[in-house]
Amino acid sequence: MSGKSGIVILGIFAADTAYKAKRLPHIAETLMGSGFTLGPGGKGSNQAIAAAKAGGTVTFISRVGNDPFGEMALAAYAAAGVKANVMKMDGVSSGAAFIFVDEMSGDNAIIVAPGAAGLIGIEDVDANRVEIESAAIFMTQLEQPLEAAIHGLTVAKRAGVTTIFNPAPARALPDSIYGLCDFIVPNEVEAAELAGHAIETDDQARAAARTLLDRGAKAVIITLGARGAFYHTTGQSEFVPAFSAGNVVDTTGAGDAFLGGFATAISEGCPPVEAIRFGCATAAIAVTRPGTAPAMPSRAEIDALLRWGVVPQTNEADKL
Repeated sequence: MSGKSGIVILGIFAADTAYKAKRLPHIAETLMGSGFTLGPGGKGSNQAIAAAKAGGTVTFISRVGNDPFGEMALAAYAAAGVKANVMKMDGVSSGAAFIFVDEMSGDNAIIVAPGAAGLIGIEDVDANRVEIESAAIFMTQLEQPLEAAIHGLTVAKRAGVTTIFNPAPARALPDSIYGLCDFIVPNEVEAAELAGHAIETDDQARAAARTLLDRGAKAVIITLGARGAFYHTTGQSEFVPAFSAGNVVDTTGAGDAFLGGFATAISEGCPPVEAIRFGCATAAIAVTRPGTAPAMPSRAEIDALLRWGVVPQTNEADKL
């Protein structure tokens, strides 16, 4: 990454509408919920804010509508210090997401309508080619069209930029995409779909990672929720345990927190396993708070958890 710096992320913004309840309703049933939040979300957007709050220099490429949700997005980037290369579009709404949060476990189920961000295309990548080619890290996912993700990874890879691909939501992928990935980072559900078998044991995680490596990825990281993450590359396999930062309130955005933290650490030159630990610490703090982007921790909080095993419970964390 000599001569390159910063993180460029291609992805979507979606306004998160999160509903807390005992369970999801059945068709034609109405349930009373126990909580509601509205805030900025979308995988790429969450990852950008997580990386910036973790100390990264971040540029985010996306599209939003010329509407209140679009204004919410731009305000969130300004507050987090994200450079927003975001197109505002008339006549189309910003993305939005329905999020169910289990009030007992904090687990979630999500429906995303990408809105304006669903129109992201190859032209958005080309308009930001100079920034992508000069970055240390390029990261993308699958909430925007696949063609844009592939083009972004291709441009970055040809320029010698370290690429991170989060294949989420899971879908069938062309074999050609794996060779564009320095790091492919699915969660256990996404990895199971890509590999074609369940991931319920350590051996199954290792087998799935071998499959993705055989397809051409340089390194595989499978995030395993409360169990941590599994790293696999040629000559090295290692399970990295999760951290505990307090009671789990909401797991929505945990993977995005991990990826934002991981990308920041890699951009700073950390070895992969150390960067995974940083990502795990970032996610551990995020799940103790409601919401997605608003839950992302500061660098001081992440460093405190890594150094002392606890997160200060006062605003003094930001001064450490």
